[in-house]
Amino acid sequence: MNTQPQGNAGGSEDYVDKGLDAAEKKFGGGKVDPAKQRGMNEKITDKATGMFEKATGKDVPDKVSN
Repeated sequence: MNTQPQGNAGGSEDYVDKGLDAAEKKFGGGKVDPAKQRGMNEKITDKATGMFEKATGKDVPDKVSN
């Protein structure tokens, strides 16, 4: 399961975070700033990754989701 600290202190985003940011930009109508939502987005993507790993029994590669 995900053992990385919450918040991405290094500032780098994994592919899942980048995908969520792209969806917010596209479907948010310009009203959502992904930079301001970084903390909440990190929690959402970490939870989704954990649920995927629990359901499938397979680990998500660190390249895709830290």
